[in-house]
Amino acid sequence: MSTPTNDLDLIQKVRDAHAKLRKEIGKVIIGQEQVVDQLLMAIFCRSHALLMGVPGLAKTLMVSTLAQALELSFKRIQFTPDLMPSDITGSEVIQDDPATRQRMFKFLPGPIFANIVLADEINRTPPKTQAALLEAMQERKASIGGVDHPMKNPFFVLATQNPIEQEGTYPLPEAQLDRFLFLIKVDYPTADEEEEIMRIGTSDVRAAVHPVLNGEDIIQLQSVVRRVPVSDKVFQFAKRISRASRPKTAEAADFVNKWVVWGAGPRASMNLILAAKAHAVLRGSNHVSGDDVVAVAGPILRHRLMLNFAAQSEGITVEEIVKKLVRNAAAAVAA
Repeated sequence: MSTPTNDLDLIQKVRDAHAKLRKEIGKVIIGQEQVVDQLLMAIFCRSHALLMGVPGLAKTLMVSTLAQALELSFKRIQFTPDLMPSDITGSEVIQDDPATRQRMFKFLPGPIFANIVLADEINRTPPKTQAALLEAMQERKASIGGVDHPMKNPFFVLATQNPIEQEGTYPLPEAQLDRFLFLIKVDYPTADEEEEIMRIGTSDVRAAVHPVLNGEDIIQLQSVVRRVPVSDKVFQFAKRISRASRPKTAEAADFVNKWVVWGAGPRASMNLILAAKAHAVLRGSNHVSGDDVVAVAGPILRHRLMLNFAAQSEGITVEEIVKKLVRNAAAAVAA
């Protein structure tokens, strides 16, 4: 399948924008290039992302800086144990009409009605409040008082999460976890990066972040990502990864039956292809290869596989399971 000439121009536009976005975000965020790339892939896939890391790694600053570079409206919701669903979606209040002197309901939108919504420390609030995001994330609307209120377009939820072992956290419902395209791990900086962070963070100079893309640009580029062609072999590769991750099924790998409680569903299979398309476009390619699937398999699957007690007692990690799944699928497709 050939790629239309105008799509090739748009792919080059994505490539150029990617370089400019990295440069602008790099004025504020030192290192973390892979994290930034995964956030951009989620945005170009019209999806959401969950960032996980200990406090102090600039996760919040990264998302707000990204919003500036994309020239999008930005709202931050600080999740706390006493946060209510209406604090996220908004609510209806009674107001007096000065002309008719009649009382009527008026909807006051909450912070969810922005292009980029940062759900900060999303696992600090109970599941009831976490679930207030579900409809917005999936249906891109919020139902209040029987009326549907559409989200802005483009719309992304970028959430941060503390490691679940920390005191005062609540596990996210599985249905909500599955709505996030990526679970992005934010690690500590290198020694050189940390020194640069210290120098920049303790100076009185603040770098200005200039917009690179606007909302209309992003919507256009989201469309071109979905039009990137994928070969049958790549579809088979991604399908084998997902289907082999499901314990007690005919296609489950032996190590999956031994260590995994449940595996990835069909949404993971679709997301492997979609994220691989975005990865291909970011590197300037007009087609998807198996390497693109491999590059996104970790952040796609790490929050969709649950390990059992046997895996935990043996020190087996989700990352190791994903690597085994990828190796087995590659061998099967190549055979």
